Amino acid sequence: MEEKKIVARKLQGFWELQPEQQVIFENMLDKIKDVFKRHCFLPLDTPVMELSEILLAKSGGDIDKEIYRFVKGSTDACLRYDLTVPLARFVAMNQNTISFPFKRFQIGKAYRGERPQKGRFREFYQCDADIIGDGELSLVNDAECVKLYVDIFKELALPVQVEISSRKVLYGLVSGLNEEDKFANIATALDKIDKIGESGVCELLQQLEIEQSKIKVLVDFVKINGNAQALENAQKLCSDSAFLDGVSQLKEIDGYLKAMGLGEEDYKFNFAIIRGHNYYTGTVFEAYLKNNRSAGAIGGGGRYDDLAGYFTDRKLPGVGMSIGMSRLFEILQQTSQQVSNFCKCAIIPLGETLQQCLALAGYLQQNLVAAEVYAENKSFKSKMKEANKRNVPFVVIIGADEVKEGKYTLKDMTTSQQQTLSKEEILNILG
Repeated sequence: MEEKKIVARKLQGFWELQPEQQVIFENMLDKIKDVFKRHCFLPLDTPVMELSEILLAKSGGDIDKEIYRFVKGSTDACLRYDLTVPLARFVAMNQNTISFPFKRFQIGKAYRGERPQKGRFREFYQCDADIIGDGELSLVNDAECVKLYVDIFKELALPVQVEISSRKVLYGLVSGLNEEDKFANIATALDKIDKIGESGVCELLQQLEIEQSKIKVLVDFVKINGNAQALENAQKLCSDSAFLDGVSQLKEIDGYLKAMGLGEEDYKFNFAIIRGHNYYTGTVFEAYLKNNRSAGAIGGGGRYDDLAGYFTDRKLPGVGMSIGMSRLFEILQQTSQQVSNFCKCAIIPLGETLQQCLALAGYLQQNLVAAEVYAENKSFKSKMKEANKRNVPFVVIIGADEVKEGKYTLKDMTTSQQQTLSKEEILNILG
């Protein structure tokens, strides 16, 4: 009886790229990591699984329902749903040995058992960079997080503009209106203005039983955006001390950004940027592709007062930024300049020259040129088609005559031009 074959399939919502796509993804990661390192962030790689009591400490709501949780013997553990809680646990465990401010970046997979849909997966990559202080943290670090976006996306040839606001400013405005007990609900409503429009936000605020005159102040506030003049315009709205302090902090950040060489094309102030997470306590920001804001934010972050409050009494304020890797990858796949193959040179033997081909490949690889030998028993024509299919930029052809002369035929697959060169001359072109 013939054995029944298992149908090859994978779990729904879990990422798996084709090799050509993976090359683009790895290239993207390398460029992002290089920028983090230039800014002196240290890499961190925390376990993909944490004890449930750790991972569930700061969750709640829908997140609890989406967590992958496992019990093995006496161990109750979960797959991480983000990189922030593992960071908090790491800092709490190592607070007496790490140096503050602690600057770390991490790019890794996280897991949420939500319904898969376009741009949302059950297994996905997160890319975070955070700066953690001990007791206090300079606003220079908020500015540096903004600059990270500009530098990273410039490296990826995708210029962005970062939009900046402050939840402290919003809280001061709400407090000045004597509605601070409704702050969380007001922030949630105002955060939806891009999705449901001004009228929809007004309706939500009316449901909170807020007076019409106050609603007008709130809506007018989130409509303020622009350069430094936007801060001057906002400052006239309220005399609350927290509000004025928040505006003053944004002015300070504006000065740091200018000192870092950023201009008005790189960032602006937009008080509609609120960020839905209530753990943000100060500066908040989101990054958008220039001239394509409708594509949605491709990154966001902000300042939080107490990173590890569930694990230690030590006050550890921080500021961090995150990049939406799935959305970014979709955009990069659509750009023609992305490399989809590591191989720079395919070496094709003609006749009995395989050993010489292997020797040349070893020579090029030793000198940091990605090269491979097409050693399969196929026709020369089929091997050339394969090199073309894989977008290999150069092909070296080695036959008996080339071996005798010690020179090889190098073909540029883009221009179709051929040259007969020594291995040193080939390295000079490819290296």
